[in-house]
Amino acid sequence: MTINPVLKIIRAKKFGVLIRDARVNSGKSLVDCATAIGLSADELGAIEYGERPPTLPELEILAYYLEVPLDHFRGNEILKTDGNKKSFDPAEIKQLRQNEIGALIHKVRIEADLSIEELAEKAGIAPSSLQSYEQGEVPIPIPELEILTLVLNNSMQDFEDQASIVGSWFVEQRNMREFLNLPKELQSFVSKPVNRPYLELAIKLSELKVERLRSLAEGLLEITL
Repeated sequence: MTINPVLKIIRAKKFGVLIRDARVNSGKSLVDCATAIGLSADELGAIEYGERPPTLPELEILAYYLEVPLDHFRGNEILKTDGNKKSFDPAEIKQLRQNEIGALIHKVRIEADLSIEELAEKAGIAPSSLQSYEQGEVPIPIPELEILTLVLNNSMQDFEDQASIVGSWFVEQRNMREFLNLPKELQSFVSKPVNRPYLELAIKLSELKVERLRSLAEGLLEITL
């Protein structure tokens, strides 16, 4: 079997495009990436321009440094820049979150059957300040929010962002940490696409009421006995 040498040139060019795209997408400089994989900027530049292909160890370290799956460099697609991040407006998100936190404090206070004055006294906060917090007019300092959650028998996690761009990122990071804390055999099981039906079944079972689960278990016992 004879390999056309042109294919190697094309492959090197393709690697270069994917590597440059991954680097630019990550916001890392050419110098930073070159240093990370033990190359000079000129050497990495040559790789990005397809003048020489990377070695596997270089590609592995670069993928690790850029936090990009190694399989990405075996494909044909460039990384998609998150359009939401381009329109990221911290002032807008902070105001939205300020309103949400204030509304949640108001809701929990009403459920606890406390007036603004009563909660303010318990938390050691001026009633006027608490009212401003609830109305989203003034941002709440974390120490005061911690005191309010303590007085209202809530936790800080109840007030954390879950829905915005920032909150979604927090949720993803938390889910990833929980996944990495699983035993290796469970990580392997969850990662295999062939096991997806079992995972979907487990989700459905987890949503059933105890009585229904007991009925199903009894039915299975009757079948197996």
